[in-house]
Amino acid sequence: MRRGNIIKLVTLVLLVAATVALSIKPLTNPDPAKGIPLGLDLRGGVHLVLQAEPNKNGTPITNDDMDKAKAIIAKRVNDLGVSEPIVQTDYVNKRMVIDLAGVSDPDKAVDILKTTAKLTFRDPQGNIVLQGDELSDAKAGLDPTNAGSFVVNLTFSHDGTIKFGDLTTKYLGQQIGIYLDDKLLKNPKVAVPILSGQAQIDNYTTLEAAAKDAVLMRSGSLPVSMSVAEKRQVGASLGIDSLHKSIKAGIYGLIFIFLFMFVCYRLPGVVADFSLIVYSLIVLWIFWMFRVVLTLPGIAGFILSIGMAVDFNIIIYERIKDEVRAGKSLRAGVESGFSRAFITVIDAHVTTFIAAMTLYYFGTGSIRGFALTLGVGIIASLFTAITFTRLVLRLVVGISPKLRQHGLALGGRHNGKRASSGL
Repeated sequence: MRRGNIIKLVTLVLLVAATVALSIKPLTNPDPAKGIPLGLDLRGGVHLVLQAEPNKNGTPITNDDMDKAKAIIAKRVNDLGVSEPIVQTDYVNKRMVIDLAGVSDPDKAVDILKTTAKLTFRDPQGNIVLQGDELSDAKAGLDPTNAGSFVVNLTFSHDGTIKFGDLTTKYLGQQIGIYLDDKLLKNPKVAVPILSGQAQIDNYTTLEAAAKDAVLMRSGSLPVSMSVAEKRQVGASLGIDSLHKSIKAGIYGLIFIFLFMFVCYRLPGVVADFSLIVYSLIVLWIFWMFRVVLTLPGIAGFILSIGMAVDFNIIIYERIKDEVRAGKSLRAGVESGFSRAFITVIDAHVTTFIAAMTLYYFGTGSIRGFALTLGVGIIASLFTAITFTRLVLRLVVGISPKLRQHGLALGGRHNGKRASSGL
């Protein structure tokens, strides 16, 4: 039994060490598409403030207009592939505040976001016969009939398909104008009636140009015009410097925790430190798998959750002390200590988790980043302590009576003898 426990414990240590070694490269990859994505404060990007312009007909801009504009701008941001975009509405001043992390071409992003993007189809006389809201999708792609050229493939809604079919049938052999914000995009001649609801805008020279128009078309038109009130670049160098300082502070904090646990609890402290390594791996891999964007407040939430994980271990060890002092064997004390500590710890963690989820639901931007990492850390700490820490302690307790006496000694009586020191 003892030999089996030793083999299991050594295997577990080697497995964790191998996991740590294999995790370094993917988790620290600076490429946001391969590593853990970084937010605006760490990666750099652009901060925008868009001002809603008064309507030409004199009607006031309503909160509903601002909500619709926010939804459309958020969709355009997502189509740009920006990680952790922040889109906030200032209803009083009729403004939209937008933070975009890792944007390499801010001017292009601004141009796409603020464009009204009102799409219309017009007959040969210039009359609007079809609106862009009857378009269900628009995607950029290669022109199958012209190598080196690109197209935007249009897909109409049910009503749009009927109207476009009637339009192309009525004006067979004539030109139909396709306009974006009253600017002529294409003026194709109708060769055959298009009844399928599928059409193309062709002769784009670059895929980027086709993709830009496709984003604008499928996201819909803004209910109000927008102008740039503020555009500020956030330097990546400042973010990287903040990241390095945060990582350094986290490393120093972990070293202090490791030393504290070892000095106060000896062998169980080593077990707790080992569990913290596993806990950190679990959290970081969750960030990596679910593309959780890491910000400075997010790092703070992660470090705070590490402290809570340590608290969990301390509460467990103190409970084990109480059980052994009450006359139970060390093995029974470990089992009973975990069971009794679980009730106390679960209450504290659940209340903190509720607070974190409240912040995530009602907060914005960096507040949500802090709440998300804290919530993930709480769940991971519970899982690690209940499963991994308990498993390792069981293995250690089962290895050797001498090891149990010197490494897991408790302030009380055990087998009729006074234990030598604290846990």
